[in-house]
Amino acid sequence: MSFKHEVILCIVNNGFSDAVMDAAREAGARGGTVIHARGTANKKAEEFFNISIQPEKEVVMILVDSGIRDAVLHALYNEVGLKDPAQGIAFALPVSNVVGLSTYSDKTEE
Repeated sequence: MSFKHEVILCIVNNGFSDAVMDAAREAGARGGTVIHARGTANKKAEEFFNISIQPEKEVVMILVDSGIRDAVLHALYNEVGLKDPAQGIAFALPVSNVVGLSTYSDKTEE
């Protein structure tokens, strides 16, 4: 089954959501939603990934056309990945139905 849209979730340290959105927009995303969260990783995870886990996180949800998913994920990896102070991880999930979206071409047809 092929999906027209996917949601990209990018989890970063607190204060890096603007960097996430800048990178995503450069790759073609139109916008996103930021959710404030708290991480629960333990010392073993910190040692395994060789990073320091900050408890305060931001989760950025970005709905994209499936065709630009890889470009957005690649941009996030390069700009806010684990080696960056944002220490971001990102993944995509398929979205089966979407309502409330309009594209530029939809608006011009009205």
